[in-house]
Amino acid sequence: MKKVELQVEGMSCGHCVNAIEGALKKLHAHAVVDLASKIVTVEFDENDLSVDRIKEAIEEQGYDVM
Repeated sequence: MKKVELQVEGMSCGHCVNAIEGALKKLHAHAVVDLASKIVTVEFDENDLSVDRIKEAIEEQGYDVM
């Protein structure tokens, strides 16, 4: 398992957390969203999923990955 931390702009509430965590769960990744620091920590199998795909999934929810 690989672990990455991504800075994500535009998150402000529980809905934002659920949207991101849900989108990444569909990709079989585990995400923990910290609204205060605007950091999303993602654990995933790098053989099945790329960081670029994770970023794309977050951006598809309407958030900006820095």
